[in-house]
Amino acid sequence: MFKKLLSSKRYYAKDDIREDDEQKYYRSSFHKDYDRVIFCNSFRRLSKKTQVHPLSKNDHVHNRLTHSLEVASVGRSLGLRAGEFLSKRYPQMEIDPYDVAYIIQTACLAHDIGNPPFGHAGEEVIKEWFKSNKEKSFLKELRVDELEDFIHIDGNAQSFRVVSQIENNLFNGGMRLTFATLGALVKYPHDSSRCEHLGKSKFNFFQSEAEFFKTLFLELGLVERDGSYKRHPLSYLMEAADDICYGLLDLQDAVELKIITLQDTKTIFTLLCSKEEVSKIYKDDRYSDIKKISRLVAISIHNLAVHTMEVFEDNFDAIMSEKQPKNLIELFTNKEYKRAIEEAKSLASKEIFNEKRKIELELGAYNIIETLLDNLIHATYDFYKKGDEEKLSFRYKRALELMQEDRPQKGESLYNMYQRVVDYIVGMTDNHAKYVANQLNGMGI
Repeated sequence: MFKKLLSSKRYYAKDDIREDDEQKYYRSSFHKDYDRVIFCNSFRRLSKKTQVHPLSKNDHVHNRLTHSLEVASVGRSLGLRAGEFLSKRYPQMEIDPYDVAYIIQTACLAHDIGNPPFGHAGEEVIKEWFKSNKEKSFLKELRVDELEDFIHIDGNAQSFRVVSQIENNLFNGGMRLTFATLGALVKYPHDSSRCEHLGKSKFNFFQSEAEFFKTLFLELGLVERDGSYKRHPLSYLMEAADDICYGLLDLQDAVELKIITLQDTKTIFTLLCSKEEVSKIYKDDRYSDIKKISRLVAISIHNLAVHTMEVFEDNFDAIMSEKQPKNLIELFTNKEYKRAIEEAKSLASKEIFNEKRKIELELGAYNIIETLLDNLIHATYDFYKKGDEEKLSFRYKRALELMQEDRPQKGESLYNMYQRVVDYIVGMTDNHAKYVANQLNGMGI
């Protein structure tokens, strides 16, 4: 069973799925996955995308790129220990722990690659725009399941689309990552139709990727008898690495931006570190508050990572079963760690996410993305109905030309055309989205 989960197969075309046969002793298939993400344009653009604080002028504050690199660092450590655990559990398979480390590290690198500009605020604007316009003629021609993809649009599904369809080999395998790495990237193995039942917009593939997703999970042996999908066990470690990092690093950024004080975090770090360590660091007058919290974050991440692996190993049979747990953090046996994570989320919700400057910038982001959607979706619908760019108004024709290689193509379905608009907008950096919206509003002339 586990051999399938470490599949080095790649998708080249519908009828061309094969093992990576060009491995070298110094560069495995999974090592190549890591390189493909590191060197791709979508990953590079994360440096100008919001993590929590939009358009921050403070260079110490995390963006999507620095966040992804830090998550990948934690993921690599978790993966190496998981690889050692798996090599002992399945000695006949001769599992290389470094292969497992690369799989999780690469999944961590790519986990936010499909997030839109302005972070989760940007995601919410896109959802709201489609939901508020769902009765309009230009959306009523979509099937219900297609419209659901836009109303519940999720960065997880867009990340899967980017790596499997968009980047490098357009609609022909995308980045052509190994099936093991693609499986480890998936936290929510279902489509948008499950969102209403779950009560939140979390899913991992659009209707456009449904066929490939089924092929992938069949190859990985993760399709249940009823046709539903199981999670790849390594995805639990990718998710844990992300959860560990963002909960703590949001606090670090907030101290840097003076939204909260170091004293506000003392209870949280006392739960995650020893009281002696916290007291010693807090009293050390040689260091600034930001250096103190950086040290506390480092100790906390180490402690949480060690406990995460203990929980993964103790619950491995459940993770491999048909009744999989929701995530690893809910299985934590250390009650102080669990409480600390809850306290960190509560502090972020009260003080960080509602900070005045952040609210102002997110309102600005709303106008920016609304402008982009208003112009590009309407131009696309007109193109779909008329079937010829030469019949479009000057404004709509130029709007589509603005999209360059991302522009919708004649003969595509309306759903696929709208997806290309969303691909274009989601792929933008914060700065570029602002620039293009200003141009469309006549403010950039």
